[in-house]
Amino acid sequence: MVKRLLDCCASDFIKMSKKDKLESIASSEGRVLVTEVIGTYQPLLGYISNAELACAFGSDILLLNMFDFENIVFNGIPNVKSENVIKEIKRLTGRMIGVNLEPVDSGEETMGEIKTISKGRQASVETAKKAKAMGADMIVLTGNPGTGVTNRAIINTLNEIKKSVGDTVILAAGKMHAAGSLREAGENIITEKDILDFKTAGADIIMLPAPGTVPGITMEYIRKLVEYSHSLGALTLTAIGTSQEGADCDTIKRIALMCKMTGTDMHHIGDAGYVGIAFPENIMHYSIAIRGRRHTFNRMACSINR
Repeated sequence: MVKRLLDCCASDFIKMSKKDKLESIASSEGRVLVTEVIGTYQPLLGYISNAELACAFGSDILLLNMFDFENIVFNGIPNVKSENVIKEIKRLTGRMIGVNLEPVDSGEETMGEIKTISKGRQASVETAKKAKAMGADMIVLTGNPGTGVTNRAIINTLNEIKKSVGDTVILAAGKMHAAGSLREAGENIITEKDILDFKTAGADIIMLPAPGTVPGITMEYIRKLVEYSHSLGALTLTAIGTSQEGADCDTIKRIALMCKMTGTDMHHIGDAGYVGIAFPENIMHYSIAIRGRRHTFNRMACSINR
């Protein structure tokens, strides 16, 4: 029998298959916290990585953002060969690890400044295979601000990645904000049609903007999309990707409870507290809001040697 993820220790994750991990998430009933971190910035604590800091404040799953598979940098991680960086983060934290890959749509009508991102950050079969080989448990197809990532590009890339690594790596798809797409802003960031297309293309988890983080995105709207995702057999991940991870703790708790009321399976908190990680206190406040002190402190205190 698979343990609930919020009860798992490091030794439990080692034994889990992809199917086990998804079941473990689902059985936690909306109490799984995913924390995004960036390794290229200087860690908040100097020599302790942002990945370790995020885990110390209650994170269940780490999501590596802006991870460049052609130029691997993760500050605060002791010197290891580049191909072993993700495995070393897993060893030091005892957590499941996800990575963001970005399916850029060069033909999309965009708004604002569009940033060119390196090939090593872009979603492709090549980068997905590298993520799997390096030990990633999950790949998230999404977009950072101003990258020109579209749902169309996510679907096309997801189809190919599913064929190459989808049997062993969890695949998530969706956006936290418009990501520079003129057509996909506000409620058009994601629709029921997009969700159906994502699931058909191979997504195990649908990423949705957290209520209150994007103009027009209400709790009721995301609740409807969560229900629809569940009806298709997909899990959901509500995401804070608009720098509100750096807001006051009351705002964080309000967003957390709205996400809980949508029925989501997983909660994401972004990496822009100052830069590279949310305010650590907000990670803890979010965790306490969705599952109380007992489970939060258990996650914070549990040894990686268990």
